[in-house]
Amino acid sequence: MARHNTGVKHRRDTRAFFLFAAPEFAGVLIFVLLPFLDVTGRSFRTVVTGRFVGFDNYATVFANQAFRLAVKNTFRFTLVCIPLLVLIGLVIAYPVSRMRSAGVVKSLYLFPLAMPTATVVIVWKFVFCRQGALNLLLTKLGAWSGLWGEVRTDWLGTGVSFWVLVFSYIWKNAGYTIVLWLAGILGIPHELMEAARVDGASERQCFLRIVLPNLKGSLYTIVILSFLNSFKIYREAYLVAGSYPEQDMYLLQHLFNNWFVNLDFDKMAAATVCVGGFLFAVIILLQRLWDRR
Repeated sequence: MARHNTGVKHRRDTRAFFLFAAPEFAGVLIFVLLPFLDVTGRSFRTVVTGRFVGFDNYATVFANQAFRLAVKNTFRFTLVCIPLLVLIGLVIAYPVSRMRSAGVVKSLYLFPLAMPTATVVIVWKFVFCRQGALNLLLTKLGAWSGLWGEVRTDWLGTGVSFWVLVFSYIWKNAGYTIVLWLAGILGIPHELMEAARVDGASERQCFLRIVLPNLKGSLYTIVILSFLNSFKIYREAYLVAGSYPEQDMYLLQHLFNNWFVNLDFDKMAAATVCVGGFLFAVIILLQRLWDRR
């Protein structure tokens, strides 16, 4: 009788699980998997006639100079931003976690996420344009020191634009990174820290031996979210500099937008499959690295 009741309960739980999971799975299937499979099919065909051309579209994409430039800039942007974002978030979150008013401070760090993109772009232009606040400050410093004259540089039209993009990304995304670090730090049992201090451990030893090992889950979440969000910086770059910005700001999203406008759907489909495959491979690789640790 007990075995029968256990089997009935197991079937009931399984049925409930599938009933709850079915809507989400249907949404992913309809709005993600099926469209991606359709794009994959289109990547092997021409746009107008639909003729099967094999890997010709992929060869065209990889031979495209704009694609190589966009990949290089996007890859460079990701490699620079993610370590900086993770490190800055941790450096800020750890001392904040020891404050009594950590909740209020945490809310302030989320403020940049609430800022509309258009507002951020206006601030960019005000600071970095030819008659902007940065040039005004540099001009006054030059007049005071006598080392240089009037500065009228359009910073968004030079190689510095890449670092402007990096600064904007970190400024806007540091808030949620700090909040995630805080959640991980505050989730560490207080007894562990107290016991380590009683045993004579310094603050540095407590941080290295107790705090960091217990932040493995937080680190994985932050890296994945930061990696995915690094592909969403396009709005700010587009609103500031348009479809064809200075080449150091030319990202994959600019390329996709230009191909869409020019109706180059076959090249866009092939590039989308490559980028999607790359993102999936990176996430799986990170997951395996974290599982090993």
